[in-house]
Amino acid sequence: MGRKDSFNYIITEEKLKKYFSVTKNALDKLKEVIPKKTHLDNISKDYLDMAKNYYNDARFFYDKGDYVNAFAALNYSHGWLDAGARLGLWDVGYDNKLFTVDEKDEK
Repeated sequence: MGRKDSFNYIITEEKLKKYFSVTKNALDKLKEVIPKKTHLDNISKDYLDMAKNYYNDARFFYDKGDYVNAFAALNYSHGWLDAGARLGLWDVGYDNKLFTVDEKDEK
């Protein structure tokens, strides 16, 4: 490993705006598909609440000028969205650009 100062640690406002947009698009894209009042419905709501809370935390940190914690919170937010999408908690339209899901099998 090289010298510590040789790494790029800069989180720019431009990068943050891009990732805010990506995560917001993912939040807007998902559709609930789990039957209401089931155990999985509770899990789906919990995952979505966690994603939204971390997204809101990212906004809070961004507004304070704390780009490092804003970036970290955005990553957590999108991680919850990805996990929920992979578990099938939401319909995300097989969107493998916003989520880490497989493309629709078009046989």
